[in-house]
Amino acid sequence: MTAAQAESSQTAAESPQPSWKIKLLYDGACPLCLHEVNMLTKKDAGRGLVAFVDVDDDSYNPAENGGVDFETAMGVIHAVLPDGTIVKNVEVFRRVYEVLGMGWVYAITKLPVIGPLADAVYGVWANLRLKVTGRGSLAEVVAAREQRLAACDESGRCRVE
Repeated sequence: MTAAQAESSQTAAESPQPSWKIKLLYDGACPLCLHEVNMLTKKDAGRGLVAFVDVDDDSYNPAENGGVDFETAMGVIHAVLPDGTIVKNVEVFRRVYEVLGMGWVYAITKLPVIGPLADAVYGVWANLRLKVTGRGSLAEVVAAREQRLAACDESGRCRVE
C-alpha cells in the first residue's frame, strides 16, 4: 500500500458515510411538527433512512447539522444530505418523502408552476407557525432560548431563577 493509499484509507475511516439518506431538522416544541415527525418515524420503520434532529433541544449543535443555526432552522424547515448539502422549504418534504418511498405525496411540487407556488404557501405558513402554535414570534423564541442557555454552565447545569 502506498502512502497516498494509506492516507486515503485513513481519511475514509475517519469520516464514514452516514447510514441516513437525509437529516431532517425539526422543531420538537411544535405539536404539528411532532405529529409529522412521529408519522415519518413510523414510515422509516427503524431503517435509519432519515435522521431526525430536534433543533429545539438545548444540546442542538449547528456544527453537526450543516452549520444551520437555531434561528435559521426555526425560520423554515431544513435538511442536510449526506454530502453536506442543505435543502430547505418544500424541497425538504419532497426529499424526505422520496427517501421513505412516498414521493408521490409531493411529486406535484416538482412541476414548474406548482413548485414555486408550494414554496410561497409554505413561506406564509413558516412565518405564522410559531404564533399559530402559541409560541410567539421567531424573535421571542430565539430570545427565550438565548436567555435559557445563558443560565446554563459548561456542564449543562442550569440555574433556576
